Amino acid sequence: MGMRPQAARWFELLTPREQLAKALDCLAFTGSVELQVHSQPEEAIEIPGLEGALEARDELARRYSTWWPEPEVPPLEDATDPAEAMKDALERLDAWSKAAEPMIREAEKLDLELAELSRLDEALGSPGMTLPNLGRLASAGPVLGARLYQMPPGVPVRSVPPSVIVHWIQSGETLYVLAIGPRAQVETLDRQMSALKARRLSLPDWLPDDPAEARDRVRERIRACRSRRADIDSELETLSGRHALARALGDLALMEWFAGQAPSLPVTQHFAWVTGWTSDTDGMAIEDAMARGNVKHLLRFTEPPPGLESPTVLKNPSWIRPFEMFARLIGMPAATEADPSRLVAVIAPLLFGYMFGDVGQGAVLLAAGLVLRRRFPVMGLLVSGGLMAMVFGLAFGSVFAREDIIPALWLHPLTHPLPVLGVTLAFGVFIILLGLFLDALQSFWRRRAGRWLATRGGLTAAYVGLVGAFVHPPLLWLMILGMVWFVAGSALTSPHHLRELPAALGELVESMLQMAVNTVSFVRVGAFALAHAGLSAAVVGMAEGVPAWASLIIMMLGNLLIITLEGLVVGIQTTRLVLFEFFIRFLTAEGRQLRPLARPGPTSHTPRRTT
Repeated sequence: MGMRPQAARWFELLTPREQLAKALDCLAFTGSVELQVHSQPEEAIEIPGLEGALEARDELARRYSTWWPEPEVPPLEDATDPAEAMKDALERLDAWSKAAEPMIREAEKLDLELAELSRLDEALGSPGMTLPNLGRLASAGPVLGARLYQMPPGVPVRSVPPSVIVHWIQSGETLYVLAIGPRAQVETLDRQMSALKARRLSLPDWLPDDPAEARDRVRERIRACRSRRADIDSELETLSGRHALARALGDLALMEWFAGQAPSLPVTQHFAWVTGWTSDTDGMAIEDAMARGNVKHLLRFTEPPPGLESPTVLKNPSWIRPFEMFARLIGMPAATEADPSRLVAVIAPLLFGYMFGDVGQGAVLLAAGLVLRRRFPVMGLLVSGGLMAMVFGLAFGSVFAREDIIPALWLHPLTHPLPVLGVTLAFGVFIILLGLFLDALQSFWRRRAGRWLATRGGLTAAYVGLVGAFVHPPLLWLMILGMVWFVAGSALTSPHHLRELPAALGELVESMLQMAVNTVSFVRVGAFALAHAGLSAAVVGMAEGVPAWASLIIMMLGNLLIITLEGLVVGIQTTRLVLFEFFIRFLTAEGRQLRPLARPGPTSHTPRRTT
């Protein structure tokens, strides 16, 4: 049955020892394999010197990782002997670091100087900025010192050291502070300004006396620094190519990945034995990957060893997979639990669309979902939600908050509120009964159908009698029968019989009250539909009686507010109803998710960014 999750299959793969790395890469390529070892290796797989090599790499990474290129992980068929590859990679890293160190130091100094000069250039170019002779300020000393600070917005300077002359310069919205005084007191002011998060602007001693000429000189220096910085980037790139740095980093990344996956795999002198779980239940994906990699192997599927927990695999069409998120908020359904994703793919859009019924606003959500779902898969939920909002918008006769453009195929919510609320109450009854049915189905899968029929079957009958009595009062007898059924069944299926009666009565009262409250909770779906219609009516009312241009702006902003605010609130409410009114009936999420083997990739250093 499509609603029942599958247990991942246990596989065993035998491959020549020298092809183990390539076999692991092929398994990772499928994206459907989780390795798990259940026996001790006869001979441990070790790469001599790997730990020391990685420590040496990490030590160099602390200083140089931001200057390294992206690692180029070699294809496994091109990988050389691990010991030789590591030795060669470390030699290349060490040689590169010694040659690159002077260039990197110069580049770091240039980056610092460029940052200071850019701030000074911004200050000199600010409207209304008037400064005295900059050359003299820059060369003040040895007794006197001069400073220029850029203050953060809204931070006042309450006091300055005595004997320091302060000149306040307001340039637009930015406040600059020019301070001149004895060097010791100016240094005290430095500490105060640092605590206030003020920026100290550098005043180079090569500045000319005239402020206008000074700005030209600053810009000339900026151009010179950027030119030299670009030259250093080019020299470092050439140096990296000369030492094959990207390949060296890739070799180390490959060895690190292999050592992380293989050290506990059982091996002999000639063969390696790879075991684990796979969602590739027929083995075709694994066989195809091995064939493409030209890996000699023997693959078989067997019963898993005792004591190992099998991961759960959900088998759903691509359009339903975004709805798996709802169940995963609780956990992973076990193999003997129902996967509710296919049902949620219908229930959640219905709830969302009913609360958000508008053709135009639903079309906006639909378009947003289509645009964003490739980058953010969860946004695919907006596609079905927006589509159902359009459907209910036709039923309610609402287009971009207006109810005078198309006729309502059913009714206008504010005109007929009781039917709007009544439908949601009936839908809530259906959802709760559906949850009880799934609970019964799971009991059948677990071979506990008799126990469910004797207990939860009576509870289901009592609930049907309770809600049915509002339409047909004689059904109250079915409620009473179901209650007696539940209590008697709980006592008869318990080894303690009569001693079980008080507990059964307590559970009966709690369960009936809980289902009654859960049923009433669905009335809020209708309440949110009325709230959406009310907010739409308020927007339309504000847009009436004003000029056409103002009415258009009000309608645009009002619809934007409704789509943003109501969309978020309705989405949260839909999630809440699914989790706490539907899933609570049957889902315990006792399964374990498959954790696929990752392919070898680059190390986790940050790539260098050039200026």
